[in-house]
Amino acid sequence: MQGFFFYLLYPIIFLVASLPFSLLYAFSDFLFYLLKLTGYRKEVVRQNLRNSFPNKSEKEIIKISNHYFRYLCDLILETLKTLRMTRKEAVTRCVFHKKEWLDKLYEKHQSILIVMGHYGNWEWAGPSFTLNNDFQLVVIYRPLSNPYFEKMMCGMRTKFNTEISPVNRTLKDMVANRKRITATAFIADQTASPENAYWTNFLNQDTAVFTGPEKIAKKFNYPVVYMQVLKPKRGFYEVTPHLLFENPKDTADNEIMEAFTKILEKDILEEPTPWLWSHKRWKHKRPEKKKEKSNNS
Repeated sequence: MQGFFFYLLYPIIFLVASLPFSLLYAFSDFLFYLLKLTGYRKEVVRQNLRNSFPNKSEKEIIKISNHYFRYLCDLILETLKTLRMTRKEAVTRCVFHKKEWLDKLYEKHQSILIVMGHYGNWEWAGPSFTLNNDFQLVVIYRPLSNPYFEKMMCGMRTKFNTEISPVNRTLKDMVANRKRITATAFIADQTASPENAYWTNFLNQDTAVFTGPEKIAKKFNYPVVYMQVLKPKRGFYEVTPHLLFENPKDTADNEIMEAFTKILEKDILEEPTPWLWSHKRWKHKRPEKKKEKSNNS
């Protein structure tokens, strides 16, 4: 059944991926109106926005919500476009602002660890980094349950020589790669297990933060780089690396993830539209024992 579903949809996916960008975004506009009719996660998005921006009026919340769903349609089709995207399109549609310190780290044979959020177009950010740097990019990801779509997505994500590593193999693969100069990338704003998370205030809400990237950065002492992905206009993105910590072993507990959370929050507050608002980011509540520890500290 999974194979039947995939082969039924694949011709449509291939057709969409083959569209010129002008038609791709015209189709996205049509998809946006269909999405509005379905009401897909409308209340999830609006409630997330209300909680994150308590000072905004309901009119402003609805406006941001509408902008978000238009962006989401673009993001879905842009991701599919990767299937047929050329090298030239990859570097011009997602511009990488290279920094001198990044080259210096590579010259010292220093691998790095990248943290980024579900902000902008994180799928296009991978090729943008790979095509503009000598580091071997390795993206940590969660495999899809459908093996046919999983194979397709793996092909799309690795077509410009990016490597991918399933989340359950992160440590094993990083150990195996220690002799290479790598940039290991984490989408680090995912929902974390309440018991094992670092809890902080993010977008005016008590938030569980995934601590895996910090633990790995300290273990290998790889400099931590925040990869900022901004959207200057429709269909175009700009990727800028920011060095957060050059020596992670010298940081205090949770300092790395707190810094990541705050810099991502800054981007979202400045332009809220291109963040994944339809995700149920705040579905977990802080365990009571963690509340007591926080109150006593």
